[in-house]
Amino acid sequence: MAEKKAKNIHEIKVNINGDEWKKILDDTFKKVIKTVKIDGFRPGKAPRSVYEKKYGKQSLVVEAVDSSMQGAYEKALTDFKGEPIMQPTVAIEKADEEGVTYVFTFTTKPEVKIKKYTGLNVKKDDVKVTAKDVEEEIEKMRKEYADLQVKDGSADNGDTVIIDFEGFDGDKAFEGGKAENYSLELGSNSFIPGFEEALIGVKAGDEKDVNVTFPKDYHAEELKGKPVCFKVKVHEVKTKVYPELNEEFFLDLGLEDVKTKEDLKKTIKDTMTEQKSYEAENKYIDDLFEALIKETSVEIPHELVHEELERMVKQYEERLQMQGISLEQFYKFTNSTEEQLKAQMHDEAEKRVKLRFAIDEIISLEKIDASDEEAKKDAEEKAKKHGMDKEEYIKAFGGIDMLKYDLKVQKVIDILKK
Repeated sequence: MAEKKAKNIHEIKVNINGDEWKKILDDTFKKVIKTVKIDGFRPGKAPRSVYEKKYGKQSLVVEAVDSSMQGAYEKALTDFKGEPIMQPTVAIEKADEEGVTYVFTFTTKPEVKIKKYTGLNVKKDDVKVTAKDVEEEIEKMRKEYADLQVKDGSADNGDTVIIDFEGFDGDKAFEGGKAENYSLELGSNSFIPGFEEALIGVKAGDEKDVNVTFPKDYHAEELKGKPVCFKVKVHEVKTKVYPELNEEFFLDLGLEDVKTKEDLKKTIKDTMTEQKSYEAENKYIDDLFEALIKETSVEIPHELVHEELERMVKQYEERLQMQGISLEQFYKFTNSTEEQLKAQMHDEAEKRVKLRFAIDEIISLEKIDASDEEAKKDAEEKAKKHGMDKEEYIKAFGGIDMLKYDLKVQKVIDILKK
């Protein structure tokens, strides 16, 4: 039973035969004969009958198919009256001395059905910044600007100790277990469980044996779950001294207009409110899109999902490069492959493609448009915010058409909010 093609799949056949095909074969022969070596003939001088006897007539047909494909593709584009959403695929139905038949398969926009796109019952999160939030942010800022000063007394949780240490498995020192003048913040949980706790109460000049057991999932095979002893010598104990909330500290923060703690509280509250409002708006839009996707049914061409996956992997690679990591290193570190990464991204890629179809359908249904003037005005406003020239911003965004589409999407979002 023949497979039924979807309504958005269209085949265009292009036949090349007769004199046109004869000329293509002749031109192909003139081209290939210059590149082959045939005994008894100078390069390019062997007759066609000798070439065909040595290489076969079909080899000339194969070369002719390659050279004529672009022209056939252009003819198919002319004959096809629809609007393809992706590059067509091509198959060779037949190819011999009599001619060639190409079959180009075009994919147009599939049927998109949206049950509803208003009244999606999505609510925006309330934005609240409490006095506690502000105080916690102030303490965080003070912690970032804290100075480490030498402490005469014993080490408390949160203090930093400067130590030498060496680890022993029985009487034998193990590899990677030794350091000198190592700075360790107690309570940072950066060492083996139990090590930092054992150093609470030590003073400068103390020497101490710290007995701990390596975790069973430790990365070094020979140390997994093994009890060991670290011989530790304490050089210094340092404690954090937090800055006072005064004008000197405010200037360090780059807040020239802040003079008092109350000024600082207001500035922090305004900043946090703005940031939380931005985050709430983005989440609101994401939730609207999620709701829209659930209301949308469309048969997505798998080729589009593949294209989106390629784009997502490329974006992920760029983000890794910003951290100084290559994609190959990422696969090595995580013991994974590109296929596994794409498998993890597949559902998200499918959702993105589905969302684009849904948005484009709403643009069509609502007859949404955006003019060049609107796009240029929007670009001018956003360019100022980013400290860029308008034309530079338009180019960075991908051109005026991309800006116009972005404005259309914004108009769709406004409709979804209703």
